Amino acid sequence: MAVLDGGISAWTGPLETGAVEPARGDFAARPPDRSMVVDRRQVQDARGATLFDARLGERYRGETEPIDPKAGHIPGALNVPWKANLDEQLRFRPPAELRELYTAAGGREVIAYCGSGVNAAIDLLAMTLAGIEGARLYEGSWSDWSRQDLPVATGEEPAS
Repeated sequence: MAVLDGGISAWTGPLETGAVEPARGDFAARPPDRSMVVDRRQVQDARGATLFDARLGERYRGETEPIDPKAGHIPGALNVPWKANLDEQLRFRPPAELRELYTAAGGREVIAYCGSGVNAAIDLLAMTLAGIEGARLYEGSWSDWSRQDLPVATGEEPAS
């Protein structure tokens, strides 16, 4: 898998401008690797893990919630908004800067989440670029957590 950091405008090679007939491939579908995904129960049982919430600060702090039934975040989660991983040109920051954003990981188990599991993928990619391996996605994310009778925190969490 690869990501074109900066999108199509960052591509420096030639681009096709006309219709292209692709060569027949040999793609074989297989089930996805589910080892990098956790569910709500695994988040609840993940004692000592570092949780990163990729939503924008106002949603994380519980100041606004345009989608889900409750505002706030999972208690103990730290906020690294997905946009913090990108520079002004919307390209990923250098690995050293990304490592600094995620210093709270500290070698512990890491789980990232957001509203529905989409924006957390940006945090997960940023952690990979920073050399932090093994971080997993809570795919149900805040939409799942906030629909349950589970604890909710608001405001900022103290850095650990």
